[in-house]
Amino acid sequence: MNSVQQMQRPTSAELDAADPLAGQREAFYAPSDGQLTAYLDGNSLGRPLKATSAKLASFVEDAWGSRLIRGWDEQWMDEPTAVGDRIGVVTLGAAAGQVTVGDSTSVMLYKLIRAAVDAQAGRDEIVVDRDNFPTDRFIIEGIAAEKGATIKWVASNPASGVRTTDLEGLLSERTAVVVLSHVAYRSGFLADAAAITAMVKEAGALMLWDLCHSVGSVPLELDAWGVDLAVGCTYKYLNGGPGSPAFAYVNASQQDRLQQPIWGWMGADNPFGMTESYAPARGIRSFITGTPPVLAMQPLKDMVELIASVGMEAVREKSIKLTEYAVALAEDILVPLGVEIVSPRNTAERGSHITVDHPLFGEVTRTLWERGVIPDFRPPHGLRIGLSPLSTSYAEVELGVTAIRDALTELL
Repeated sequence: MNSVQQMQRPTSAELDAADPLAGQREAFYAPSDGQLTAYLDGNSLGRPLKATSAKLASFVEDAWGSRLIRGWDEQWMDEPTAVGDRIGVVTLGAAAGQVTVGDSTSVMLYKLIRAAVDAQAGRDEIVVDRDNFPTDRFIIEGIAAEKGATIKWVASNPASGVRTTDLEGLLSERTAVVVLSHVAYRSGFLADAAAITAMVKEAGALMLWDLCHSVGSVPLELDAWGVDLAVGCTYKYLNGGPGSPAFAYVNASQQDRLQQPIWGWMGADNPFGMTESYAPARGIRSFITGTPPVLAMQPLKDMVELIASVGMEAVREKSIKLTEYAVALAEDILVPLGVEIVSPRNTAERGSHITVDHPLFGEVTRTLWERGVIPDFRPPHGLRIGLSPLSTSYAEVELGVTAIRDALTELL
């Protein structure tokens, strides 16, 4: 970018002053002065809401402390599907009765992928890209070993992500399920979920989307797109806290057809019947296994309601502007130092984080953390700048990118 363009670009102070969502930052907890300069890792762990402390204390004293075991009959048995419905309506474009909360992302992936393979008689191939998140790939490798299935690897460009053209020649009458990430964890590439889903379903396969890096930052329309299955975590843009439970989406059209493989009492038709053998519950409840993590669900409920109050379209608009600003800063002050921007430049193909590469970024990240600037690092050379729209300011982005420049310059 030339000097004239730089002069014409608004400053971070001007952008913050014009930001209609600027006031939402006050809802989030901020560390004491001097502990944190810039938080650029909202795509790994979202900041806690100030309301969370009071809500958790109230839960301990009232719902748990006062009601005790009665809480299960009064509310907690329905918590996985009630919270799931709210996540579905607010962030997923999913009608009620298709989302449940509980377990980890890994366990949810195992349940749904294994159920998909089991249900697709005569289809013994699982399609996944080689640059997908390790958990997704490892889970699929395990299922393939269990079932004697074949993995068909998508060889996409990590910087540009998986496109429909990458799937050509891989889908056939043997394809059971396709597993892709909606937003790539390395580059932030935003896949065309509608087009890819349509292509997969045309081949007679089931489509499963990993939504970990898109839920809460990118508007989703799972029902409208015809998605069969989806899994996502809640500790990134849903701010549920470290280890908060994942969610699973199972389209209503697939719920009677698929049977998840981990049978537990909470997914049974009559959990308190203590029956001799397992009979699954009807609908989305059949995808529950064990006792749901009720306490761990409480923080993310507050964030879902905050998102509902502003709307996903407004969240997405802020996300685009934040990443555009980060890219512009990186072009100005990082690229001249030999840094490569490996995220898509087209905002329609980018989620809410960008990745910049340099051989020294592993060491740079360690230095930045010591200075209270928190991005994250993904081998071999990627430094990710994750921008959570409701809690990140433009000034924070400027401080963070400038600190990256300074730390890198010291090492060159």
